[in-house]
Amino acid sequence: MFSQLTPEESASRMWTAAGRDSSYVLVELQVLQREQEELKAKYEESKQVLESLQQREEELHKKIKEMQDLHLSFDMYHKDEEANRAIEKAEQERQRVLQKEAEIERLKEQLAKLTEEKQELEHQVKRHSVYRDLLEQLLKITKFKDVAALTDHLESLLHFRCQLSERESKAQEQADEQRKALLTLEQQHNLLLLQRNNQLSQLQTKLEKTHSEGLIWEKKWNNIQETAARKTLKLGQIKMAILNLYEMTGGQVGGEEGVDVNDTEKQLEQVKQFFEDQTDIVQQYQPHSQRRNNDQGKQKSKKPTNKEI
Repeated sequence: MFSQLTPEESASRMWTAAGRDSSYVLVELQVLQREQEELKAKYEESKQVLESLQQREEELHKKIKEMQDLHLSFDMYHKDEEANRAIEKAEQERQRVLQKEAEIERLKEQLAKLTEEKQELEHQVKRHSVYRDLLEQLLKITKFKDVAALTDHLESLLHFRCQLSERESKAQEQADEQRKALLTLEQQHNLLLLQRNNQLSQLQTKLEKTHSEGLIWEKKWNNIQETAARKTLKLGQIKMAILNLYEMTGGQVGGEEGVDVNDTEKQLEQVKQFFEDQTDIVQQYQPHSQRRNNDQGKQKSKKPTNKEI
């Protein structure tokens, strides 16, 4: 076939065929490189999002553990119920993190596939480098003077332009889809952060409320202990006074005939009986008129006592 064409025509047709293949490979390689860079950037962003979510999950588990320790001594049932809800929410968060990890693995596989395609295209470029060198040598000795050769060259350029436009359109669509997916991931991440912040705020409010209630109950308990101590001291003083009066009236403590040292009621009865006996003795030695006045005064003084009883 080449023997029927002039050197210019042969060079033109060889340049057209080889140039079309090598140019197509170079353009496709550049497109894949851009896609690889964009995919790698998205992978890094998704990885950072995942690390941030994992860190928030660890912080939440730590907060839950602290709340469990703080509420353990105050309200066991209430604490268990709240902790279970917090653990359930943390499990849901962990499931979301696992989904993010699966998404990252998918992106890794896609990145590996694009890397493999890039290597294949680089291999094709090296393989077509021989034709490129040949074309450069032929271009030095010939020009496009034939109309048919020029027409073929223009047609090949137009065809290549159409292919390139289609590929750019597809690449733009893929970029838009990836951008939408990234936007969705960012929105989900922001929503999760907002939920975690709300949960943390609620837990902090409950902690402060529990701490405040604990201080109130602690203050009440201290007041109760102080009141009990005062009453115990006063009761001891009263018992000691009664015991002293009992001994002063000749009462015995311990032994077969004596009263137990802690039996305050019997001691008080003995003291009361002693005063009554002494009063009767005094009345026996008083004049009749004075005794009558004393009886009247005694009756008057007994009325408040009966009311108190």
